[in-house]
Amino acid sequence: MISATKLKSVDFYRKIPRDLTEASLSGAGLSILAALFMMFLFGMELSNYLTVSTSTSVIVDKSSDHDYLRIDFNISFPALSCEFASVDVSDVLGTNRLNITKTVRKFSIDSNLRPTGSEFHSGTFANAVKHDDEVEGESVEGSLALTTHNFDNYVHQFPITVVNFYAPWCSWCQRLKPAWEKTAKLMKERYDPEIDGRIILAKVDCTLEADLCRRNHIQGYPSIRIFRRGSDVRSEHGHHEHESYYGDRDTESLVQFMESLVASLPTASQKPAALEDKSNAAENAKRPAPSAGGCRIEGYVRVKKVPGNLIISARSDSHSFDASQMNMSHVINNLFFGKKVTPRAMSDVKLLIPYIGSSHDRLSGRSFSNTRDFGANVTIEHYIQIVKTEVVNRKGHRLIEEYEYTAHSSVAHSVDIPVAKFHLELSPMQVLITENQRSFSHFITNVCAIIGGVFTVAGILDSILHNTIRMMKKVELGKNF
Repeated sequence: MISATKLKSVDFYRKIPRDLTEASLSGAGLSILAALFMMFLFGMELSNYLTVSTSTSVIVDKSSDHDYLRIDFNISFPALSCEFASVDVSDVLGTNRLNITKTVRKFSIDSNLRPTGSEFHSGTFANAVKHDDEVEGESVEGSLALTTHNFDNYVHQFPITVVNFYAPWCSWCQRLKPAWEKTAKLMKERYDPEIDGRIILAKVDCTLEADLCRRNHIQGYPSIRIFRRGSDVRSEHGHHEHESYYGDRDTESLVQFMESLVASLPTASQKPAALEDKSNAAENAKRPAPSAGGCRIEGYVRVKKVPGNLIISARSDSHSFDASQMNMSHVINNLFFGKKVTPRAMSDVKLLIPYIGSSHDRLSGRSFSNTRDFGANVTIEHYIQIVKTEVVNRKGHRLIEEYEYTAHSSVAHSVDIPVAKFHLELSPMQVLITENQRSFSHFITNVCAIIGGVFTVAGILDSILHNTIRMMKKVELGKNF
């Protein structure tokens, strides 16, 4: 057994008898200040321990080969018709997807970006449009030439008016012309406008009647429009809704289609049975014509994580476009990459990292216009550099994953059809932001250092103060040191 006397010998904190100690007012004041200072430093250390800190590092992108980048967009084009608006994607690996429709929606808008109707459906049509192989003899002139002055009169005079809007320089129009004129002559013979008067075929030269074509939102040549008098629906502005024809352009197909239009005029019980199938087939060759000249394109596409392009342009396999008249001005309502982060998750992360999320949608609300100063054939390009950012908590779970980007835009003259092009450059590096786990032992060590340090410093100050007071008293009494 170890005796109490031996055990007391290892006491680090030897006690001085109270009779040998002396209390002073200066010591009491200094002790109170030291205690308050200890409490203050302890509170600061506790706050620092409870505060979550982060560290930022740049590492190689951890995405796998099979990961795709999602691009969400909502862009308004006040001068691009939904009839021909196409979303294309390409990249350096050779991927080339044209006219994506599965994940893209289109809405007709006016020049002020206001919607003018429901969603515009492009429909499904064959890529190859059939034309007459050869036309013997001279081309007949069977269709009626319309101008701005007589267009409305004829459209409202006949129950059905089918108009070919064309341009003489257009190769597709030149291929259509013989079949169109022959069909017009045949329909005139079968349904004499002066006797029967149910249908008439006409044509409009858009190089001579530019205002008339612009009023009917003609952007591609040829555009065949069906105007119905009395049986169509009027819009809020009093204009008649009409349809576009997208079927084959040979004489036989055109004649069958015109016959189906005429057959649709009587009631269902009066419709000839022989024309029933033709009428149903013809429905697949037409769709509503755009009621306005603009288009809002929204949706998303998935692309490989390599440099590439997102292109929005006018596209058709059977129409020609006047590049000098194409205006690709647009307003970017939204453009962001990756999965959309919920506002709540973003607000929670912003409390931790205030600067995050400031560049994930930086083009939103910006307008890019092709003014008269730039002239014609203007392509608007955006150069976008994308960096992936991940925020990981102290347990290793990913809080958010977002893609921030920088964007630089410019206009350039093009010899081809003007487009709106987004050049995408994905960084091979990513930013990793991790929460730092604070050590409890480090907190306890700091607390002990605060208490011991303040206590020691206060003791030194008390000793200096006490000895100074004693010396001053001896001086007053005239005693020697």
